Amino acid sequence: MVVGVISWELHLNGCRSLKEKRMVLRSLKDRLRARLNVSVAETDHQETWQRAELCVVTVASDHARAERILVQADELVAVDHRVRIIDSARVFY
Repeated sequence: MVVGVISWELHLNGCRSLKEKRMVLRSLKDRLRARLNVSVAETDHQETWQRAELCVVTVASDHARAERILVQADELVAVDHRVRIIDSARVFY
């Protein structure tokens, strides 16, 4: 069993309030959950309008499967025009 974690430091370009930020993140988190069956959470910068840290966790039977899921998650976040990835990191346990 392998646990894979990916986290992103995000900049949310057009957000002018926490309400707008939460709408963007909710949409992104719902899309990640629906398409990849992963756990998603906002883990930092909850009170900042244009900044967020988002983490995705998956559990797989082998390292290659966990890696594929995290790559797909990274691609899904990267193509979302509402956010810009400042930094990202992957860890496997």
